[in-house]
Amino acid sequence: MKTALKIAGLLVGLVVVVVGGGLVWAKSTVASKLERTIDVHTVDFPIPFPLDEAEITALGEPAQGSALDLSAIADQRARERGKHLVVARYACIECHGKDFGGGVMVDDPAIGRLLGPNVTTGIGSVTIGYTAADWDRIVRHGVRRDGHPSAMPAEDFQLMSDRELSDIITYLRSMPPVDKEVAPVSFGPLGTLLAATGKLPLSADLIEDHHSEHLTEPPATEATAEFGRHLAGVCTGCHGHDLQGGPIPAGPPDWPPAANLTPHVEGLADWTYAQFVTLMREGRRPDGTQTRMPMTLMMTYAGQMTETEMKALWAYLRSVEPGPGSR
Repeated sequence: MKTALKIAGLLVGLVVVVVGGGLVWAKSTVASKLERTIDVHTVDFPIPFPLDEAEITALGEPAQGSALDLSAIADQRARERGKHLVVARYACIECHGKDFGGGVMVDDPAIGRLLGPNVTTGIGSVTIGYTAADWDRIVRHGVRRDGHPSAMPAEDFQLMSDRELSDIITYLRSMPPVDKEVAPVSFGPLGTLLAATGKLPLSADLIEDHHSEHLTEPPATEATAEFGRHLAGVCTGCHGHDLQGGPIPAGPPDWPPAANLTPHVEGLADWTYAQFVTLMREGRRPDGTQTRMPMTLMMTYAGQMTETEMKALWAYLRSVEPGPGSR
């Protein structure tokens, strides 16, 4: 009996040593990943974009004679477009909060605490003094101003154009300042192990080319597959670049696999546009069942999408290569 207890004690001690050593290695690996510098191109664009020739002409004679404040009109229009982008297309509120002063992305003892930072003009904001290049790095590359990677899900925003990013910045700068300090990212034991082994990848590592050019202007806002592809860029983080679904990378264990969005028999082959709209706006599938997290979060934003945007997204989903999924 004493021998058995000694063996059990030795085994427990061995497990503690192995687990402890694994965590030490994982913490060191994660620290190295977060402290490395990533080379990103430097871009520039106006904030906001000025009115183009067509917009000035549409204003009539007073505009052409400079009787109107064209800069103020451009700013107002950019703010209006930016508001729609953050509430309907890019779901910025989900991570940064309704007042953009900071929000909760993940708060789990095992995974860690990932908080969306303050992006207003108030005290504690991480974007004070940001240039167009700084905004590009953080939003479309997941890289902070100091060159280190961040938790920003930048892989979802690869198709965002310069004008759209400029509109979003203009809108955020017009919001009331929020004085709020937000704690930096901290990983729990499981999150540390996942991040160290690449199972919880940083966005900057998912982007193949940090020097590729971005669109200057988004596609025309029409019910076309081209515009739909532009909108679907934010779907790829969960549904995959081929939109064939599968387990969501780094998703909590209670999240179901992402659905197949292609016109495959395992996907949306038998769906109608009306059924798709019902799913997006009400979270209800054709069989009457309700969607679960994280799709339930998207209903808030899908409800703000215009009919043209919804039709464009559907047109694109019907045009992609059908597949059974491979993740």
